[in-house]
Amino acid sequence: QVQLVESGGGLVQAGGSLRLSCAASERRFSSYVKGWFRQAPGKEREFVATISGSGGSTDYADSVKGRFTISKDNAKNTMYLQMNGLKPEDTAVYYCAAVHGTYYGTQTRASGYDYWGQGTQVTVSS
Repeated sequence: QVQLVESGGGLVQAGGSLRLSCAASERRFSSYVKGWFRQAPGKEREFVATISGSGGSTDYADSVKGRFTISKDNAKNTMYLQMNGLKPEDTAVYYCAAVHGTYYGTQTRASGYDYWGQGTQVTVSS
């Protein structure tokens, strides 16, 4: 059972930046397909970004392309989401997720993940 813990959320003004981290309890996390999702109040959880186990493939939601960057550090068993140019509509609880899938593949569907963190709040003020 892989345990995931997010950190790095907070309150930031529009146009600002935050970096979220997702630390895993096991080394095998480095080879898993990983992703970030978010859920705003009254809305369904939505895909944000995903990265393959190899790290060579990434995919982003159209709403964050060019502003957010997903990355990982295998030595630290940690995944990151660098968020720049934040907008009020980015306000949500952000979740990291992982699944033991195809090493070179990515996953944009929440139903495709087995492991989830508890979430971290990101609030962007206008």
